[in-house]
Amino acid sequence: MINEKLLVKKAFEAQKRSYAPYSNFNVGAALLGTNGKIYEGCNIENAAFTPTNCAERTAFFKAVSEGQKEFSAIAIVGGKNGAKEDEAEYCAPCGVCRQVMMEFCNPKTFKVYLAKTEDDYIEYTLEEILPLGFSGKNLD
Repeated sequence: MINEKLLVKKAFEAQKRSYAPYSNFNVGAALLGTNGKIYEGCNIENAAFTPTNCAERTAFFKAVSEGQKEFSAIAIVGGKNGAKEDEAEYCAPCGVCRQVMMEFCNPKTFKVYLAKTEDDYIEYTLEEILPLGFSGKNLD
């Protein structure tokens, strides 16, 4: 069972740890493993830009590095540092993060929650945000 409200809350907690001194765009993610554990991630920027890591990938890489490779859902939040709540927008994952999700998740069942606030969020499946996704199954 997915507790999407808890995932969204954890994503907001992770967002507070964001390191975004260049863009001032802070992102947090909370990834639910099929083991029931939540792995949090934040975006981590770098002055050289290319080494920057998104919150979603931080959460996935943390989970995989701890041995978890199966997932049920992710909640993602993001926005400009200092923005007012009424200025919030949904923060969708970039293409690279969607591809990482495709590596580890069933696109038909994996849930992606995008939240403006702890009570205002929308739900998608990975398949909806990455139609015709490419995975290891394409290499069989």
